[in-house]
Amino acid sequence: MGDRLSQARDAFDRQAWRRAYEHLSDAAGDEPLEVDDLERLATAAYLTGRSDESSEAWARAHQECARIGEVAKAARCAFWLAFALLNSGQVERGGGWVDRAQRLLDDRKLDCVEQGYLRYTAGLRALFTGDGEDAFKRFTEAVGIGERYLDPELTALARIGIGRCLIYQGEVAAGVALLDEAMVSVEARELSPIAVGDAYCTVIEGCVELFDVRRAQVWTAALGQWCDAQPELVLYRSQCLVHRAEVMQLRGAWTEALAELEGFVARLAAPGEQTLGAVEYLRGELRRLTGDLAGSERSYAAAGSLGHDTQPGLALLRLAQGRVGAADSAVRRALGEAADPMTRVRLLGPFVAIVLAGGDVSAASSAAAELAAIADQFDMPFVRAVAAQARGQVLLAEADPSGAIVELRRAWRAWQELDAPLEAARARVNIGVACRALGDGDGAAMEFDAARTVFVGLGAAPDVAEMARLTGARPAEEPGGLSAREREVLLLVASGKSNRDVAGLLVISEKTVASHISHILTKLGLPSRTAATAYAYEHGLLGEGSP
Repeated sequence: MGDRLSQARDAFDRQAWRRAYEHLSDAAGDEPLEVDDLERLATAAYLTGRSDESSEAWARAHQECARIGEVAKAARCAFWLAFALLNSGQVERGGGWVDRAQRLLDDRKLDCVEQGYLRYTAGLRALFTGDGEDAFKRFTEAVGIGERYLDPELTALARIGIGRCLIYQGEVAAGVALLDEAMVSVEARELSPIAVGDAYCTVIEGCVELFDVRRAQVWTAALGQWCDAQPELVLYRSQCLVHRAEVMQLRGAWTEALAELEGFVARLAAPGEQTLGAVEYLRGELRRLTGDLAGSERSYAAAGSLGHDTQPGLALLRLAQGRVGAADSAVRRALGEAADPMTRVRLLGPFVAIVLAGGDVSAASSAAAELAAIADQFDMPFVRAVAAQARGQVLLAEADPSGAIVELRRAWRAWQELDAPLEAARARVNIGVACRALGDGDGAAMEFDAARTVFVGLGAAPDVAEMARLTGARPAEEPGGLSAREREVLLLVASGKSNRDVAGLLVISEKTVASHISHILTKLGLPSRTAATAYAYEHGLLGEGSP
């Protein structure tokens, strides 16, 4: 047993979590583990996604500490067990462990830092049951105890809790400031691995909810580096890394985002339905943007079957399919159910585009006004960009191109600052429409050309097709003998995608891509992929609605 424990402890110190778990499990088969090793076993099990085994080990450690009279340590073990249960949605079980540990400390009248940890889990329980006022109170008490005992882990976790409560109360600046302060302890390596992972995920989730793209980008990159440094880590690679892929989508790195989704799902031992639903929704988004409407439909259906909300993506897919009535009904229903401002922001931008396509300028105007009010309330660059773009679209529909240009240039600058190329290019398309309405043909052409270049580079086939419609480009000639898939490959190759990029976007192998390109060159009598690109431009294929 000695050799196994030595190997287990060494693996644990090196953060080789899977090997630590295996060695500790083997050692436990020989004779009971001591408390410190039970804690290591519980931690390693948790970080490798074995929640049941982790809970069992924490419970055993708690019972052993209580038996030998180490009450404070028993309460600490109960805290970690409650922490895991509460964060997994098992509020009743987690709350029971909080109460049990609190009773232990109260019976002994112990004044210790564990009192603060239990205040923190009591705050989690209150937050998850909808009692934000009590959660704020408990987190605040926890911070006070953490500061008194100079415990950076407790203080950081509780400050994050207070920050989230303040954000929910509409005090965004104060809440975000507390999140930033708490993350100082993470970067200073003052927290244990479980607390580090939870801090990253909670803060990133808060940034995503606020559409704080810059902070989300910073912390998702940091989380990625932290995870990559621990190849055997399973927990925290799922839902939180979906947010990283969302940031990549906004920045136009669509192939990389798809690869990210495929990669971390493959690494997960047993991804939950919530995670898989989010993955499928994002796949649907990426496929819709590149024009793979059939693949997008399948992904949204899969997301819905896993319980993930499919709006506004599915409504936008219906719009892309020309089913304006279906899109209108779906987005109105979703917006009618949305209560909190941040959820409404996610829906209001698409709502404006969809109802304008159906001719309801009044509804679009009301939605744009609501977006402007939310932008004033939360003062986030992303929300301001969405609000300006919506207002510009409404002014265009109201035949006020001069006013529209002012709003649309404001939106374009905001999207540029956010490094959101697709949305920036879409703003330029609308600016071009406004220029044309004002008789400035040269200005319109410049805006349209700039937007088209971005769309082609991104592989945004539906937007390229819309550009062709707006500019009256000659309809594409049917290339002789190409299959639908070969036309998809040709379009992506012509937009500058590598074989690997094409394989990622179409979810096929690189070998299959190479085979398609060979067939394309043969059928069209062309010598190279460069010639194929020229052929695509010459024949207007980049204005097609596929792939």
